[in-house]
Amino acid sequence: MYEASSMTYEIISKRKKNKPIPIRSPQDVFNLVRRYLDSPQEQFIVITLNGAHEPINVSIVSIGLVNRTIVHPREVFIRAIQDMACSIIVCHNHPSGSLSVSPEDNEITERLAKAGELIGIQVLDHIIFSETGYVSLMKNYKIMKL
Repeated sequence: MYEASSMTYEIISKRKKNKPIPIRSPQDVFNLVRRYLDSPQEQFIVITLNGAHEPINVSIVSIGLVNRTIVHPREVFIRAIQDMACSIIVCHNHPSGSLSVSPEDNEITERLAKAGELIGIQVLDHIIFSETGYVSLMKNYKIMKL
């Protein structure tokens, strides 16, 4: 008969957490979200940032159709509030490859910026990206700065 040993083993797993790299440019944002390039649908993404502009989380807020997604400030800012973020950057992909900015893109950017101002979480930028590159909407809004 097999007798259980009185010795107990404890397995401890430590994950090395690399120090996050601060976001300093739209290229840094693109490097963070490029893994979403293969998506056949638009995905609206929020990157929550600490006070040093280091990413806390990258979250998909909404998955839409091939040419649009619906997004509301409450879905964007709930993640920022949960992460106790100081600021956010929002992004979405264009599966078509086009980097043109639609009136809806400008409208949601402005709406999110106003909501963020109200609750004290600054929207630093809105990046539209595709396989052909990216475009930053921050130049259109004085309150957004990296």
